[in-house]
Amino acid sequence: MMPLSSFALLLVASFSQTEELVCRQRGDPESPQLYKDAEIMLGGIFSFHSSWKDRQDTYNQKPLPLQCTSLNFRGFQLAQAMLFAIEEINNSKDLLPGISLGYKIYDSCSSIATSVRAALALANDNEVAWAPSEEPCTRFSQVQAILGETSSSPCMAVATVIGPFHIPMISHSATCTCLSDKKKYPSFLRTIPSDYYQSRALAQLVKHFGWTWVGAIRTNDDYGNYGMVTFTEIAKRLGICLEYSVSFFRTDPPKKLQKIIDTIKSSTSKVIVAFLSYMDMEVVLHELSHHNLTGYQWVGTEGWILDSQTAVTDTGHILDGALGLSIPKAHVAGLREFMSNIKPLNSSSTEMFTEFWEALFSCKFRPSKSSSEYQSVCTGHEDLTGVQNSFSDMSLMPIFNNVYKGVYAVAHTLHGVLNCNKSCSKIVLRFLKKIQFKTKGGDEVYFNENGDPAAKYEIINWQPTAKGIVDFVTVGLYDASLPADKQLNLQNTSLIWAQNSQEVPLSVCSEKCPPGTRKVLKKGKPICCYDCLRCAEGEISNSTDSITCVRCHPEFWSNAGRDACVRKKAEFLSYEEIMGALLTAASLSGTCITNVVALIFFRYRHTPIVRANNSELSFLLLFSLTLCFLCSLTFIGRPTQWSCMLRHTAFGITFVLCISCVLGKTLVVLMAFRASLPGNNVMKWFGPAQQRLSVLAFTFIQVLICVLWLTIAPPFPLKNFKQFKNKIILECALGSAVGFWAVLGYIGVLALFCFILAFLARKLPNNFNEAKLITFSMLIFCAVWITFIPAYISSPGKFSVAVEIFAILASSFGLLFCIFIPKCYIILLKPEKNTKKNIMGKGTQK
Repeated sequence: MMPLSSFALLLVASFSQTEELVCRQRGDPESPQLYKDAEIMLGGIFSFHSSWKDRQDTYNQKPLPLQCTSLNFRGFQLAQAMLFAIEEINNSKDLLPGISLGYKIYDSCSSIATSVRAALALANDNEVAWAPSEEPCTRFSQVQAILGETSSSPCMAVATVIGPFHIPMISHSATCTCLSDKKKYPSFLRTIPSDYYQSRALAQLVKHFGWTWVGAIRTNDDYGNYGMVTFTEIAKRLGICLEYSVSFFRTDPPKKLQKIIDTIKSSTSKVIVAFLSYMDMEVVLHELSHHNLTGYQWVGTEGWILDSQTAVTDTGHILDGALGLSIPKAHVAGLREFMSNIKPLNSSSTEMFTEFWEALFSCKFRPSKSSSEYQSVCTGHEDLTGVQNSFSDMSLMPIFNNVYKGVYAVAHTLHGVLNCNKSCSKIVLRFLKKIQFKTKGGDEVYFNENGDPAAKYEIINWQPTAKGIVDFVTVGLYDASLPADKQLNLQNTSLIWAQNSQEVPLSVCSEKCPPGTRKVLKKGKPICCYDCLRCAEGEISNSTDSITCVRCHPEFWSNAGRDACVRKKAEFLSYEEIMGALLTAASLSGTCITNVVALIFFRYRHTPIVRANNSELSFLLLFSLTLCFLCSLTFIGRPTQWSCMLRHTAFGITFVLCISCVLGKTLVVLMAFRASLPGNNVMKWFGPAQQRLSVLAFTFIQVLICVLWLTIAPPFPLKNFKQFKNKIILECALGSAVGFWAVLGYIGVLALFCFILAFLARKLPNNFNEAKLITFSMLIFCAVWITFIPAYISSPGKFSVAVEIFAILASSFGLLFCIFIPKCYIILLKPEKNTKKNIMGKGTQK
């Protein structure tokens, strides 16, 4: 627990501090490397050095400032692009007339911590102490915007720090997708597209050449990690698999780099997607050359694909034929001349220019007497036009143009803010987000809702020349503003591939599956590793490398090669086939026999045997049997809407008419016996009129059932695809199964009733007892239709129709032969028995 005296001392100290109305900076002030005072100040943060000396802080004393090493000419070029744009604006009569722009440019030394310190210095103006006016330690920043940083990770740190102060930060080269999040980085904007689009473009480029099995290496920072996440996601959607994905940073120990080399050596993929910065690429390239790892097709990002220094470093021709995306080529008029006219003695930032000049010409302004490492003494008037090094290289003009556009965006914003009326917003950040203009080179500059510009890339191919240098050839374009199928546009230019090959390299885990097969994933392997499995029956694949087999339309079936669908053969019971012809012959034979019997009965209509049991019912029964035989013909042939309705209703009505006649004849026999008994006059209640009426009533009920069936859900032609795989069964669907079974059920009830009555009358005392014949005929009828039900249900295709026709013909022949053939036998062959006496049973009594 803190002693009371110590707490009191701390309280007094805090009150003393609040009473001191002066804000004091904590730590040492940061001095800009390049500086020019003016009415409006712009800030800049660039990496004039690429590394720093390691130090071990003891925390016993105040840490010393970071000691930067390895002068970076590229960072100095970017700063010069900013100075060129400022000078051009200061000399303009149209943009910010009468107002001069100044600058404070800091060296970040490629350190995130140093970048943040520089940003705080720009935001706080580096004043040691000042007295607040209203709120303690709160005032406007002197700089109106900050240009830089080059990499994504420093930009994220700086944007997080200056975001709450609404100081715009415009980067020329930070491409991380994460920086588009305006909730985290509200004041960040950039003149280079987001890696979200670059990653999509890379995935589409890889897919375009059919590379589905690739390796990936990335810079282990926000630029590489975020970019690779997007690439992996899009690649997965496009069916591309990563055999490996490794990360690397230039400060990693040699063991980690060796592990990456071993991974590449053991891989089977021949394409490597490199999401690397140019500094990391040079380190990896040196190691690849040491192991002579050639023959790989490299696909790169704008971070290194257009870097001439990387091409110079590639002495082993590892990257020959590399393909990648770059910022579209641009030209800033006058910038090359501006950089060629730099004089360190004319600059207000002598220290930075002195260091740059000494490194550029390998000289020393004031060499020591003992020093012999410098070849000459610097005068400050050396000619830059003859210098051939990375500073004179203008291949990064697109990036310089991004810096140039960023400065002009701020200038146009300030011009608009200073000239707007009271109703418009005077907040620089808000005005900057809505700015839209064209540079003198014709480039349109604007920012979308995420602070990003339009995403356009050139597709670059590394093509070695006869002189041994690399030519960066533009072979296509990518424009994210176009429709998805038109975004990637490769020109008809001959590309050079790995090892100067003229053929597109192949990089797949499995060979393509031919038509007629489909991919089947290998267990435990990525989706790009698969076997080719032959399509099942009824399925086809008519394209190479098909993911699935497509089932043929129900009317079609797969051919032997499983690569095309052929029309199925339609099957139905036709007149042309043997079974149809036999059933037709049987139907017509039954019709003819019935007509012959009718003619016989008509010829002998006055004989006792014909008149014995109501000749009208006999002729009506023969007529109905004729219809029964003929209705079977409606079941043969291709089913149509009318034939389907006719076949079942005609069958049902004709059979009920037939059974009704048989039932009437049975009732006549019974009534006749009852009437012969003493005192019984029942026959007067079942005379000819009543017999006709009963037949009509029984038939009318069946007609009513059929009408209801046809009205509610009539039968209809159906193509049955389920019963057989390779053919179509043309049949008549019942429509309403209840209607069909009601028709059959009604016929069955009448037949059963008729059978019972005939069975009861079978022993009546008549010499020619027709009840016996009816009993036997009904027995055959019921047996046929009871057998029909399971046979009909189990028979496949057209055979079910044949079973139904057979049941109709069998039951019709049963009625015809059992009831009428015995009578015809007597009429034609035993005429002596065709007498009333004999029929009544009196002729044979002795």
